[in-house]
Amino acid sequence: MEFKGSLHHHVKQTSTPKAMSQRFDAEIASGSLFVPQEQLNGFSFPLLPVITQQDPSLIQSFAWGLIPGWAKNEDIKKMTLNAKIETLHEKPAFKDVLTQRCLVIANGFYEWQWLDSKGKNKVKYEIGLENEALFAFAGLYSHWVDAHTGTLKSTCTIITTAANELMASIHNIKKRMPVILQPKDEQAWLHQASITGFAYPYQVPLVAKAMNEHYRLF
Repeated sequence: MEFKGSLHHHVKQTSTPKAMSQRFDAEIASGSLFVPQEQLNGFSFPLLPVITQQDPSLIQSFAWGLIPGWAKNEDIKKMTLNAKIETLHEKPAFKDVLTQRCLVIANGFYEWQWLDSKGKNKVKYEIGLENEALFAFAGLYSHWVDAHTGTLKSTCTIITTAANELMASIHNIKKRMPVILQPKDEQAWLHQASITGFAYPYQVPLVAKAMNEHYRLF
């Protein structure tokens, strides 16, 4: 059974392109194909639907796992699925793209609650808004050119912050959660509002349900 990663490494996007387009008042970019999926594992570096501050009227597909422009290869993406909001200004992978804001579209994410101190017994939870409504994670993006092939690759990362009370009870070891933007603040994020204003206690009302999936590792 695979446990690699955590909440900010497994997201849900089961809405149709039409629903995304209507919710975010944006067109699906030419060539961007989104297949509804119950679970997208970050460590497979899937394409996610994003809206950038550069093209706010388009929903594009960017690979999950940010590759900064200076990277010599793609290896760093394993470490950049998420970006801690508290250290964005310090980390080399993120500090040069702080103004390259994006919305990462989803309608859920997953977390495993540890039932013992070593994580050998876990319960899977699905977390999101009421009625599985679409929302936007706060994200950053980058355009990277492979020096060997000349291929341009667009990638993104999801911002995380300290957990609220609900998430601290589920993500009960690291106690983190992704930054889910309040709808009224989505444009503010894209238009360079202060990053510190989106750290916890900034939050949206989340709901969680156990998936009745218990895992044991021996």
